Amino acid sequence: MILNVNGQRHDVDVENGTPLLWVLRDTLGLTGTKYGCGIQQCGACTVHVNGRAVRSCGVPAETAVGTDITTIEGVVAKDRNDPVLRAWIEEGVPQCGYCQPGMVMATKAFLATNPKPSDEDINRQITNICRCGTYYEIRKAIHRAAGQTGTGTR
Repeated sequence: MILNVNGQRHDVDVENGTPLLWVLRDTLGLTGTKYGCGIQQCGACTVHVNGRAVRSCGVPAETAVGTDITTIEGVVAKDRNDPVLRAWIEEGVPQCGYCQPGMVMATKAFLATNPKPSDEDINRQITNICRCGTYYEIRKAIHRAAGQTGTGTR
């Protein structure tokens, strides 16, 4: 099957039903997308499919044929000064960093549809789990990326 990942076409030979997460990590070597829970709950495996945030552990790779898939590697390669990446650094979001690629991908898709979010919008829409509990910093970074001076209230 042919997958378009980060603007490049890849011919991958995997069994039907193989989760997109494992194709990205094991077949293509794009290890920025993380395995967290395997049941689409934690969000560590979030990537974009046609601009939408999806949790790749629950997406059969064959359903992504004909779509544009973007991973954290694609975001970094495109623009190291991406507003979300910059805000993440400026607000000191990462602790262990494990969940951060998925959190960044979820945030980028979220801000594309809600460019001026409230804290309530963020709480409702960004449901990724951070094991280190940096939700305050995440909220502040989202507001910063949106050009807001949000409080990032706890």
